[in-house]
Amino acid sequence: MTYIGDSLFKTTVFHLGTAAFGSLIIAIFSFIRMVLEYIERKYLAASPGFVKYMLSFCKCCFWCLEKFIRFINRNAYIMCAVKGTNFCKSARDAFNLLMRNLVRVVVLDGVVTFLLFLGKLAIVIITGVVSYMAFSGQIPDIADQLPTLNFSYTPVIFIVLGSYLIACSFFSVYTMAVDTLFLRWATPSIPSN
Repeated sequence: MTYIGDSLFKTTVFHLGTAAFGSLIIAIFSFIRMVLEYIERKYLAASPGFVKYMLSFCKCCFWCLEKFIRFINRNAYIMCAVKGTNFCKSARDAFNLLMRNLVRVVVLDGVVTFLLFLGKLAIVIITGVVSYMAFSGQIPDIADQLPTLNFSYTPVIFIVLGSYLIACSFFSVYTMAVDTLFLRWATPSIPSN
């Protein structure tokens, strides 16, 4: 029980500012991108031309920058949890580590993405087939407990959508775990606290 208390204390005292700082950086870039979109909507109504292309270019650059910052934030949070350093040092260490192992990162990300897609697909298909069989009366043990439906596909569709959302939520945890294990494995040495 003391481990949980110690962890909560360290998180509150040392890492709450890290989470706030990373969120602030993303919020700033998102705000700039939204301001550019607002300017584009207002300006394009008046006169399209060269400025339209410049605004589109700036929006594209800020979109790419925001995605990059989100990627760095995610890995900085992982490094902060693994090493216990502040946000800027964790972001620098994570970026250097990922750049040194770029091929491994790309291969690992591709393999993990594909395997998690297969897992989501399997869950959705199995859930859809079982729910279709249940609502169409093909499972005799529960056929008398289900209400008579005019459209048996409606609950099946909602069940499939719900199972997809739940599978995405659960597999996002696995994605974070794989990233954490990779960054922990690729880190040369972790100083003890």
